[in-house]
Amino acid sequence: MNGKTHTSPSAIYPGSFDPLTLGHLDVIERAAAIFPRVLVAVVVNPQKREPLFTLEERKQMIVAATKHLTNIEVRDFRGLLADFAKATGAGVIVKGLRVVSDFENEMSTALMNRSLSGIDTMFVPSDPMYSFVSSSLVKEVFSLGGEIDPYVPEAVLHVMRAKRASQRSTEPSEEKHPS
Repeated sequence: MNGKTHTSPSAIYPGSFDPLTLGHLDVIERAAAIFPRVLVAVVVNPQKREPLFTLEERKQMIVAATKHLTNIEVRDFRGLLADFAKATGAGVIVKGLRVVSDFENEMSTALMNRSLSGIDTMFVPSDPMYSFVSSSLVKEVFSLGGEIDPYVPEAVLHVMRAKRASQRSTEPSEEKHPS
């Protein structure tokens, strides 16, 4: 041992979470078992297309889905993750990896974040049962009327179904024309 006292740092798990999936929740739960505090950081990502859910809706769904965990905090941020991590005092960035291509993309980001802030990234491999689940695919399946129950937490499912119902009630009705 080097004589240093080891204390587990808090961790940041960033993402757009549009919507939160069971894969995301799995990573949050696993990080919560390792770190005394996990900050789920909902990023406003200008490079992603228009989100299905507002920032507040996404944060509320995460809070509802993680209410069984006592060491979770949900916040939003804009700008550099490295700056946000330093400002919050986080010691580790947690990123989930579903497939090999995720690693290729995330590795350069992890190295840049370390260069900018000195904060390391811990990669958490996906549970195989969620390795194909992404927010984009969930939204696509949902928009086409498919069932997403196996892919999102119950709290998210309720919000998505409510959003669908409200969208249907505001759509103009199709007029029938006589032939």
